[in-house]
Formats: sequence, structure tokens, C-alpha cells
Amino acid sequence: MTERPPLPPFTAETATTKARLAEDAWNSRDPQRVAGAYSEGSRWRNRSEFFSGRDAIAAFLERKWSRERDYRLIKEVWAFHGNRIAVRFAYEWHDEAGAWFRSHGNEQWEFAPDGLMRRREASINDVPIAESARLFRWEGARRPDDHPGLSDLGL
Repeated sequence: MTERPPLPPFTAETATTKARLAEDAWNSRDPQRVAGAYSEGSRWRNRSEFFSGRDAIAAFLERKWSRERDYRLIKEVWAFHGNRIAVRFAYEWHDEAGAWFRSHGNEQWEFAPDGLMRRREASINDVPIAESARLFRWEGARRPDDHPGLSDLGL
């Protein structure tokens, strides 16, 4: 069995580390890298879509990132207990016409003992923004360690 640390039960420190690792993976926009953090039969609800399994996750992410261009994401732990973590997040992206959006959401994560996520439920709302209103402007995939988080940005 391959473990994906940090492992549950989570502490404030390990829950924060898990959320940051997830943020880094999603900001890579690499569907296979992201899908590898989920159990083989991981169950997902993303907005109104329901699916399970790594292949379905990777296919979903391929579609998502072909539509959501220049994607930049920040996650923040809201709560944790045992093998569960709740996070809030925001990401900025633009569509093929150049219209910018900030998407706000909440996720509930449940982890298997090996640290792979076996359940993810996400509720997300998209808000149109002007390009000048963007807050997530770092270069490269990973958010720099000194970049403000959601609370620091007033989000």
C-alpha cells in the first residue's frame, strides 16, 4: 500500500499541510498528478456532477482546465476532525473570450488510512470580475509562500 502523508487523524498542522499540498497539485493543472491523490474508487461531487474513480477525476480535470484558463487557486482549512478536513477556497480564471471570474467554494474531504482522499464534495459559485480586480497574480504554478492567503486578502 502506498501512503500519501500526512495521514489521518489530522492535527491543525497536518490539516494545513494537506490543504497546501492539494493547492499546489491543483495549481499544477496536471490532471494525473491531482488524480493520484485520490483513492481508486474516490467518490466526487463537484457542483452538480457526481462521479467516482481516478480515470473519471482526470477526465473531469482535463475538461475543467481546458475551459478555465490561467487558473490560480488558494485553499484555506476551515475545520478538521479525525480523517476529515473542510476547506474553503477561491480561484481565478478566464474563459476563451477573456472574461475573468473568481470562483468561491467549500469542500469536504474524507481520507482513507493511507492518506488518499476517498470522498470529495465541492460547492462552487462563479462571480464575474474585471481583469483589474484579480488578486491571484503570481508567476508559475505554485503560490509563493509569502503570498497572502484568503483571509489576508479579505476573501
